Amino acid sequence: MANPDGHIKLGTGYMKITEEIKVGSLNIACDGGKGHLGHPTVYLNLEENGEVVCPYCSKKYIFDKSQAEHAAH
Repeated sequence: MANPDGHIKLGTGYMKITEEIKVGSLNIACDGGKGHLGHPTVYLNLEENGEVVCPYCSKKYIFDKSQAEHAAH
């Protein structure tokens, strides 16, 4: 959970959330989204609490059930 100024605790430090993205899957891949300026692809799992933050680019992915239902149709 982020504190009031948008930082979350990660290990022994804090990082600022750069973007919040709603997704319809509990397993996602993040590459930073900037082509050759991105980062190595990491696979993230949202099953524990429905959200996860990429350790490279600080994008926060949030599971959205309505997007999952839309993708299934």
